[in-house]
Amino acid sequence: MDLFHDRPHVEDIRAMKAQGQQLSMLYVATPEEAAAAEAAGIHILSIEGRRWTPEMREAAGCCFVQVGLPLGPLGDPGKRLVTAEDYLREAFDLAAIGADCFYCVASYDIQKALCDNHLAVVGHIGLVPSYITWTGWRAVGKTTEEALTLWAHAKRMEEIGIFGAELEVVPDRIAKFLSEHTSLMLFGMGAGPYADAQYLFTEDVCGYGVNRKPRHAKSYGDLGPELDRIQQARIAAFRAFREDVDNKGYPALEHTVPIEDEAFDAFVAAALD
Repeated sequence: MDLFHDRPHVEDIRAMKAQGQQLSMLYVATPEEAAAAEAAGIHILSIEGRRWTPEMREAAGCCFVQVGLPLGPLGDPGKRLVTAEDYLREAFDLAAIGADCFYCVASYDIQKALCDNHLAVVGHIGLVPSYITWTGWRAVGKTTEEALTLWAHAKRMEEIGIFGAELEVVPDRIAKFLSEHTSLMLFGMGAGPYADAQYLFTEDVCGYGVNRKPRHAKSYGDLGPELDRIQQARIAAFRAFREDVDNKGYPALEHTVPIEDEAFDAFVAAALD
């Protein structure tokens, strides 16, 4: 498998931060979305571990790819990420496919174990969906105390060797401070213009999301009606196929493979002999 060795690596991404280059980042869920992002020149992709396949790596092309390590259960009910060894095993399997870094919001000791094994790790600062019960769906860091907690969290991650962090729904001036005072690559989602990369979900960018669009999201297309039209056309085609089968209209003579009478008669005679 071609692992696209000409794609950026961690040192290249860090160099872009040092040069003040603003990066673009998209969450993608299908090979088609990944290929479109690569063709458009998107710098960084975020992909869930359960969706990470050789086909996705090929579709992502020269994009730098962050692959998510989930908390707890994976797609297989019998497989769970609980211990550092579980996370390491999963990360190395994903690295073999060509993951460039790993999103992980497990405990510091698990994150450190990944870092100690020379894996590039991305943590999370601010509104962390995995821990939403502690904050609710709101901006985090608007008070002095909360902002200091975010700063302490950033420094702790930096100390254990974490490469970057998703910076989600925090005040823009806090994002600016963090970006200027830490070596972490900050992938901003609702964090204003000062994060090192601007991160959005494909469904929001393309306008076909079914969930409530967050305040920080921006749509650059309106694919929703077109996808709905395609879905309705798909349903109509499936319904017509079923009705054709019900009415014995399919398969017709032109859909079948003929056999000469002489050959068929000889077959029957031999089979029943």
